[in-house]
Amino acid sequence: MSGTFVTLVAAEIERPSIDWHAIAPELILLGGGALVTVIDLIWLERVRKLIPTLTSLVFLVALIPVITLWADGSGLPRGLWIIDENVPATGVWEGAFVVDNYSLVLKGLFLLSAYVIVLLSTNYMSEGDYYDSEYYQLIAASVLGMLVMSSSRDLISIFVALELVSIPAYLMAAWRKRDLKSNEAGLKYMLMGVFASAILLYGMSLLYGIAGSTLLSDIAAAIDIGESRPVITLGIVFTIIGFGFKVSAVPFHTWAPDTYEGAPTPLTAFLAVASKAAGFVALINVVIVALPTQANVVEPFIWVLAAITMTVGNLIALRQTNLVRMLAYSGVAQAGYMLAPLAVYDGISDRATSAVVTYLVIYAAMNLGAFAVVIIAARKTRSAELSSYGGMFNYAPGLTLAMTIFLFSLAGIPPVGGWWAKFEVFRVLTEGNRTSGIALAVIAAVNSVIAAFYYLNIAKQMWFLPSPDGDNSRIAIPPALLAAVGLTVAATIVSGVLPGVVSDMTDFVNVAAGQ
Repeated sequence: MSGTFVTLVAAEIERPSIDWHAIAPELILLGGGALVTVIDLIWLERVRKLIPTLTSLVFLVALIPVITLWADGSGLPRGLWIIDENVPATGVWEGAFVVDNYSLVLKGLFLLSAYVIVLLSTNYMSEGDYYDSEYYQLIAASVLGMLVMSSSRDLISIFVALELVSIPAYLMAAWRKRDLKSNEAGLKYMLMGVFASAILLYGMSLLYGIAGSTLLSDIAAAIDIGESRPVITLGIVFTIIGFGFKVSAVPFHTWAPDTYEGAPTPLTAFLAVASKAAGFVALINVVIVALPTQANVVEPFIWVLAAITMTVGNLIALRQTNLVRMLAYSGVAQAGYMLAPLAVYDGISDRATSAVVTYLVIYAAMNLGAFAVVIIAARKTRSAELSSYGGMFNYAPGLTLAMTIFLFSLAGIPPVGGWWAKFEVFRVLTEGNRTSGIALAVIAAVNSVIAAFYYLNIAKQMWFLPSPDGDNSRIAIPPALLAAVGLTVAATIVSGVLPGVVSDMTDFVNVAAGQ
């Protein structure tokens, strides 16, 4: 079937036992998270300082089978299920869970992002005297949902994984329980999230009712017709609306600014990067695998979502005086860019998927880095107001340079990574000279110029304006935060100067697309 991302077929051999190597990342994360919980329960305060280190080790150990699976060639073909005769992959549970290079790239992204989040959280939690052990356990649970999401090819597994990602995030958003803004953030995020989950589940139930199966490949086969029926259209619209909340697309973004501002800043980075990426993965899986023949319904809807999301996000970001809220609306706008390739996926689903995955990888590096600088600067300024960043070059030149790199990348200015992410999006939009794609590319280009204004305004504050209080004393940067900045700066520069590093990974995504 043209444009189908994966078509699962049973292997004509006796099914062997489950390939434990294929699901090793999930098992390691599950077992490691449980071990950290048990250690915390037994030794309590005596191991409190070790919990962040243990959690980060769990993420790194879980990354090992991801690397070995990649090295062995697209998920180790064990004969359980195959995607395409030329594309080896491993699937279990009747094809509801598939391990291929597409899923491995995303699992690596989630685990590395989680590792950086732990680096950002270590000093924030310990110095704030929060209940940090449970915090790290909830992060591990949420990341487990992301790993499952990467391989999910079934409506039930997608929904369960999405809820496993979201429910711990609801709790962590309200982690500063004595802070009214944090309480508001957690409550608003939870109520809006539950409402969106209900809409998503209703849309999925309609698709299931049409196909009689929850497998995405079965749904694709059941609706492989020349024209859409109203019930199919309704199911698609409700499902995309549910995912629209998860990725903070306009007009389903209203939770994001208040939640980002009120939640602990490391958790804000987690929501802005890893949680949003999980929502995009779910959307890609459903749109590309289950709805390849419904482009006449999906593309116009996502086109409108992408256009208004990037426009509204950037215009509101222009008005912000708080850097965290500015980054929140910037994240809304960035979601619009990431949605754009899915507005023209018909016939080029492999390249559309590759563009979105490329953007997710680069966005993770530059956005996590920006939040790392915000966390470090707040140790001195105790504020996220834009004016508090005046004169930063005088007392933190290295930090100012790092933040400038992240801002240039977010704006899409060469040679740092963001330009390549946007280039991939523009290339997909203009492929085939489709009117809708070119029009969306023009809107994206105009929005990139708008975004550059407020990104460069932050840089102006740091480089050219004086410190508001005249205090130019140096900032003491803890090793964990310094490591987070170093890792994200390196990733942002490498992805821009050597874009082939990212392209090599997304080229494997193209192969996995089977097109």
